Amino acid sequence: MSTDEGGPQDVDAAVRDLLLLMPRMVGRVKRIQVPAELRSMALAPRHLSLLSYLLFDGPMTVNDLAARLEVAPTTVSLMVGDLTRKNVLERRPDPADRRRRIVSVTDELRPAITRWLAPGAAAWRQALAPLTPAERALFVATFRAYEAALAWEDDTDRADG
Repeated sequence: MSTDEGGPQDVDAAVRDLLLLMPRMVGRVKRIQVPAELRSMALAPRHLSLLSYLLFDGPMTVNDLAARLEVAPTTVSLMVGDLTRKNVLERRPDPADRRRRIVSVTDELRPAITRWLAPGAAAWRQALAPLTPAERALFVATFRAYEAALAWEDDTDRADG
């Protein structure tokens, strides 16, 4: 890792380190094999996030998923409908309120989805475990800021084009 004469990294040195690291990280993530049971389903990154929440946090409502994914409930409802038709998810009545539906991963595909997501979850746990809660919060906030900056650049490029 680059340092500035043993002192703290300056921003440019940190950017250079990350510009080298990010493509390697993305390449490793892309090499995680999608289980055979899921390959024909054309799952996108947005599906990965939705499935992660359901797998790690358990069944929940569309509104709960939308809040966690930071998107509109209609967007989640469309994704859930698509994944329900593919038998990845199922909707059941909420025992506490029969008008609401609870979304969950089907028992049939739960093992395959777990196999698929486990390497990434294990790597994040290993990387984050040594950090203090404040350091973890800073790391997540930094990743959010990076993603927001990329989104802003995308929006700016579209407006210019």
